[in-house]
Amino acid sequence: MISTTPTTGRDITYRGFRFPDSLDSGVAEGLEPSGRSLVLAEPAGLVDRTGPDGRLRRHVAGRWTSAPVEAGFAVREVVPSWTADTPGDSWLRVEARGWGDDGAATGWYVLADWAAADHAVRRTSVPGQRDGVARVDTDTLVLAGAAVTGWQLRVTLLRPEDATDGPLLHTVGAVASGTHPGPTGPTPGPAGAPVAWGTVLDVPRYSQRLHAGVQGWGGGGDSWCSPTCISMVLAYWGAVPPGDRYAWVDPPGPRPVVVHAARHCFDHAYGGAGNWPFNTAYAGLHGVDAFVTRLRSLAEAEAFVAAGIPLVVSAAFRAGQVPGLDYDTAGHLMVLVGFTSTGDPVLNDPYAPDDDGVRRTVPRGPFEAAWQAGSGGVAYVLRPPGFPLPPPPAQPNW
Repeated sequence: MISTTPTTGRDITYRGFRFPDSLDSGVAEGLEPSGRSLVLAEPAGLVDRTGPDGRLRRHVAGRWTSAPVEAGFAVREVVPSWTADTPGDSWLRVEARGWGDDGAATGWYVLADWAAADHAVRRTSVPGQRDGVARVDTDTLVLAGAAVTGWQLRVTLLRPEDATDGPLLHTVGAVASGTHPGPTGPTPGPAGAPVAWGTVLDVPRYSQRLHAGVQGWGGGGDSWCSPTCISMVLAYWGAVPPGDRYAWVDPPGPRPVVVHAARHCFDHAYGGAGNWPFNTAYAGLHGVDAFVTRLRSLAEAEAFVAAGIPLVVSAAFRAGQVPGLDYDTAGHLMVLVGFTSTGDPVLNDPYAPDDDGVRRTVPRGPFEAAWQAGSGGVAYVLRPPGFPLPPPPAQPNW
């Protein structure tokens, strides 16, 4: 049996909203349910925006604002994520704010202006948002100087006034976390039999460095760890984008689907393809449920592997800090595909010279420390709709 209690004292909660079921968990303005989505109905506002072509266009807009979500602890960071589609020239804006016992504790901050494609809107985070109570760090709302114990999201759906195709919002949610307590030492496996030990999921192995000569979207293959990992996990689930979606890749190179992913995860302000929710939003375009969360330990990650769900995890380390990972990185994404019979993590690490070198086994303690210290335990969770997640802990972070 898998333990459902946290293995460390870190406060983390995740809350997600799925439409149309969650429509009444907030306030909709100018939106209506349609199938498994929210879509524009009677516009609730107008927004002018200049596109990449320099042309100013007027957009009709509607929005959904969640009810405040109480975390139950002092919130330090909030990372939203979503799945949606944006046909034609439509797009969406995702905002977040901190919430306290006496109401809104901060103003609204823009976390993303997002579109599935990049011809009409430059998919981007919004730098320069900082005041005395909060700041935006690319994909993360960092809170300080305010009594924040919860959060609230607002998603605005927009389409050009002269267009008919509008965005479809499927899901949105956020992971909130408190102050990281610092290194706690390696964690044990689940209570009882370690059911994930000895389990390695059959995730295909893709090397990002095969694309080192490709120009654009953040510098080429040496920086494409996140979209390469997303591509591996989509392939595991049989959700690879069809070839006609990346027929534009010329020359096609060793694996054009990774180039496609890098382009469509690219954050024009950040200048790279590593924006966490942009990657899960890209995955959501291909028929899977996807969100960003934080896990407290590898013991929690074992529950996902036991359920058949590989995780994309973000770590930072110096060469030699994690034996078997002999390079420096300030932030790197890998796929956690399983565990050895003694509990050491098995990774698909895309930073390998070729596909054969992608599979690596690393010692549990040093890797867990690099994951927790580097990103606070960030994980992308991708799975087909309806595929069951493992039971969550008492303080649910999925």
